[in-house]
Formats: sequence, C-alpha cells, structure tokens
Amino acid sequence: MTDDLLTRRENNVGFLTLNRPKAIHALTLDMCRAMTEALLQWRDDADVHAVILEHGEGRGFCSGGDINLLRHSSLSDHGVSGRAFFWDEYRLNHLLFTYPKPIVAFMDGITMGGGVGISQPARYRIATENTRFAMPETGIGLFPDVGGGWYLSRLEGRLGQFMALTGARLDGAEALWAGLATHYLAAASIAEAKQWIAAGEEIDQVLSALSVSAPQPRLKEHAAQISKHFAFDRLEDVLASLAADESEWAVRELTTLRTKSPLSCKVSLRQLATSAGLGDFADNMAMEYRLGSRMLLQPDFAEGVRAVIVDKDNTPHWTPPTPEEVGEAQVDAIFAPLPAAEEWSPLPA
Repeated sequence: MTDDLLTRRENNVGFLTLNRPKAIHALTLDMCRAMTEALLQWRDDADVHAVILEHGEGRGFCSGGDINLLRHSSLSDHGVSGRAFFWDEYRLNHLLFTYPKPIVAFMDGITMGGGVGISQPARYRIATENTRFAMPETGIGLFPDVGGGWYLSRLEGRLGQFMALTGARLDGAEALWAGLATHYLAAASIAEAKQWIAAGEEIDQVLSALSVSAPQPRLKEHAAQISKHFAFDRLEDVLASLAADESEWAVRELTTLRTKSPLSCKVSLRQLATSAGLGDFADNMAMEYRLGSRMLLQPDFAEGVRAVIVDKDNTPHWTPPTPEEVGEAQVDAIFAPLPAAEEWSPLPA
C-alpha cells in the first residue's frame, strides 16, 4: 500500500481517497496498484455494497497520471517503465469499468487525464461548481487514453472529437450537459452525501435529494459549430472548416488547435473513429495500450512535457510540425498490433 492512496471502510461502503495534494492527486503506479488491490478485495466481500472514490485536501480530484515518470521513461529506458505504468493503470480502468458494485466518483475540482480514466467508469459521477474536466493530451504529444477513446467517441454532436483535439476544459454544468457527469451537487453538500451513503441510504435517493440545478452550460451555445467543424476524421478538414468560419469562437478554437501536436491530433481522431466501432471495453484498452507504447517514444511526447510542464515556456517544437507532414504510414505504424506476448490484457476475472 501507499500513503498516496488511503483506503477505509465505513459500514458497508469502501472509501478510496486520493492523497497527493501537492500533485493534485496525480496517479502513480503504486496508487494504481493499491486501488486495484482494494477493489479486488471489496469485490469479493459481501459486506461491501458500494465504493466511494474521492480526493483528500487540495483543489482537484485528480490531475492525471505520473507525467514525470513517463517522460523519464521516454528519455531514459526506451519506454519500459512507462509501459509498465500504462499496463497497470489500464487494468485498473478496466476493473472499474466492469466492477459489479456501484462506484460513486466525486469529481470536485480538476478532473483530467488519469482522473477521467478512474471516474468515467463509475456508475455515479458527481460534478460541482468546482469541476474542471478535460483530456488535454494533444498538448503534450499524447492522446486521450485511459478509456478516453471509448467515452469521447460516444458523446453526441462530435463533442468528443472537439474535446480530444483542443483539450477543452468543461465546467461542472458542461460536464453534466455532455453526459460526462450523472449528477450536479454544490461542493458544500458533498460531505453530507458521503455521510448518508455510508450510513446505508440508497445512493440514487441521496444524490437526487442533494442535487441542485446546474447553471446553463456555456458550451451548449456552440454545439452546432462543434458538430459542423469537428464532423471530420481528417485533421486537415477540421482545420479548413474552422478557418472558413470567421466567428470569434471559431478563430479562438483554430488558434488553440494549431498549438497541438499534429501527430497526436491525427492519432486521436483515428482512435475515436476506431473506438466508436468497438463493442468491448477491453478491446479499446488493448488498442490504447498499443498507442501509448508507441506515442511514449515519439519526439513529441518528451518535447510536449518539456514545454508545458518542465520549462513551462509553452512553445513546443513538434515533429513533424504540420498536419500535412504527418503521413498515413506513420499513423498506421502506431496502430499496428504488438507482438502477441506484449499485447495488453485485463485482470483475470
């Protein structure tokens, strides 16, 4: 176990508490393994009826995965430790997705990347006025993994493609509108909700009783533009469509999109198109493991993390620098099957 993840039981409810406040509770390999261990134990314990997934002190639920570990792996061990992290993290994602008992995830504050991966499988996903929900991976040379292909590709109106490419941050009301959250609570009522659930009250009744009306989702105003401009599975077509729209919104989104890794954007579009046709979440995770294993070693990942997280100059130099220079063969190679012995697999049932 690790101090970065706290586990406890209250009556018939298991609590998983993310406990890395200085890192906005970003997931480490030890945290993923500790969560998996606790979930497996509670899965087979008839006295545990539900699981609450929460964060400790600090301003966010979970900011993502252990980016520093992944960058070090990219630069120092040819991706070996990075692949080990993805392997266990994706097994945790799949375990949560298939978990037979209700999970309640309180997405209060920053919920990004790895935080999306552990909250979206939950039956109950609680947004608040503090929620900031995003998959910002194209800005660091990756793609929306941890099941992102599955969840984003199933959103209506090409909203998933918009989020995957631009890394747009949705607030709690927008997350609820998009279907990424199931309930909207005032942050001040979260403690009461947990108390009632732990006391044995029906989860649906507790959340219904404490839910409040969310503000009007601002992103809804641009739903038609999102559906129109992000309707394409070819990056160049998305860019051309935005460029033909002179509205302030389109200009802003085009400017944002041009700062992202062209390779990551092309991989993300194909990822979502592929995920939409899959019928099994395990197949999606196996695909994302292939992508992660290869994207980790592309120049854009180390460069993107350098620019955004290490040096914070926000001026990444992408390779290739333009969408037109990212060939189909390069993307094909990233999606190609791994050797059979290296393919990802879920935990045994």
